Amino acid sequence: MVEIILTADRTLMSDYHKNVFLGFGTCAPPNFIPDWLFRSLFFPSLKADKVGSPKAAPYGLRKVEAQLLNEGFKVATVSPQHLKGHLKNAKVLGIYVMDPFGLGPASSTLTALFKKQSFLARYFEQLMLDPEIRQAKKFGLKIIVGGPGAWQFRYRPEAVKDLEIDCVVEGEAERVIGKLVAMALKGEVLPIYYEVKVGEIPKLEEIPDIVGPTVNGLVEIGRGCCRNCQFCNVTLRPLRWYSVEKVEHELEVNLKSGYIKSACIHAEDVMLYGSNSTTPDAEKLLKLHKMIIKRCESISWSHCSLAAIAANPKLFHELSEVILQNQSWWGVEIGIETGSSEIAKKIMPAKAHPFKAEKWRDVVVDGMGLMHDNKLVPAGTLILGLPEETEDDIIKTQELMDDLKDMRSLIVPLFFVPLGSLKDKDWFKDAKMNKPHRELMIQCAEHDFKWADSLIDWSFKGKWYNSLTREFYKGFVALARHKVKNIE
Repeated sequence: MVEIILTADRTLMSDYHKNVFLGFGTCAPPNFIPDWLFRSLFFPSLKADKVGSPKAAPYGLRKVEAQLLNEGFKVATVSPQHLKGHLKNAKVLGIYVMDPFGLGPASSTLTALFKKQSFLARYFEQLMLDPEIRQAKKFGLKIIVGGPGAWQFRYRPEAVKDLEIDCVVEGEAERVIGKLVAMALKGEVLPIYYEVKVGEIPKLEEIPDIVGPTVNGLVEIGRGCCRNCQFCNVTLRPLRWYSVEKVEHELEVNLKSGYIKSACIHAEDVMLYGSNSTTPDAEKLLKLHKMIIKRCESISWSHCSLAAIAANPKLFHELSEVILQNQSWWGVEIGIETGSSEIAKKIMPAKAHPFKAEKWRDVVVDGMGLMHDNKLVPAGTLILGLPEETEDDIIKTQELMDDLKDMRSLIVPLFFVPLGSLKDKDWFKDAKMNKPHRELMIQCAEHDFKWADSLIDWSFKGKWYNSLTREFYKGFVALARHKVKNIE
């Protein structure tokens, strides 16, 4: 009998057609095509076996699973569509969240534009209101929620009561989750909101290896970030890099499943793997990538910085040669944030290191140019409404977008969300948008529309749904462009 069940809503239990960009579709609200078609194109459900175990699960959920198993608990990770058969015996339900209320930058921006709830928020709510879960609560089921989106419960405290959540855990949970689950199994009262303290953040040797396959073969290569951008939560955590051997072990867990054949390596800045500064370590980076490419059909990166790429063009080209042995391109998320050196100096001075913040625009142009030449396709973000932003700062970002128009990429403008050391600042709302903001959003939509065709062709080459997806994406971007132009 398994007393601890782990799950996530269906927007997170998907492999997004194994495409790094399609996951952004979960941030969108219902739109001009039927929901069933949107789901099938952007976040189809992962298949599960007869007892409900999904072929893969979110990486963070797998880490919690591994930690609890290491501590001797009986745990099962279950697809949200298969909970019914497990809840009758369960005493604890752990739920992983990414953006439960749609308050993240991408969701909040699209929600403001389309005036509807995002799919991420909708499916989290549906999961929490599942009649089977509500019934299990009556018989004593304890619900513990955690993950990257746990911070949002600070802005929705009433939801903890309304959704009958017993405990929300914010932060890296390896050293605390066992204690909380033990309390729940004993019927003890749990803390409603548990924020992991600095002294409770796990050391490298305390982070367990996954035991089950992860969505899109994601494997962590490190935690934390040394750039200290004021708008980011991750920089509040210490920097730790996994050994190549630890990465290799998790990679093998994915590959042995038979379902995962590729790897998405995750860190806040993949280019700084193994480095304790803002300068890449060529030897460690090349060793890591050569090990992975020998075992996998393809590689993608979760995140990297433009500055680290621009700091060592020769190394970046060598890495691209290693990666492109097996594939024609790869993808990554990057933060551009602004074209204004004044804003860069105020809130993210280390984001340009080893260059000066005054040179941020040049760093962006150089880094993006190197990505274009070496077939790394970035999904970049801009932040609208940063504290102390002026119209001149926005105009400088528009000028930067002009510089980037011939560089293959998707660039998304997002409303400022108060996180990190800026958590006490005001949210940026669509009501605060001025003419330069609107012009910048239109400029980004035009840029993305320009590159959509080639990116779709690259992403879906050889797949039967290529034509359908291309036409859908054209229509979706055209509608988004129309919406942006008509923002009041």
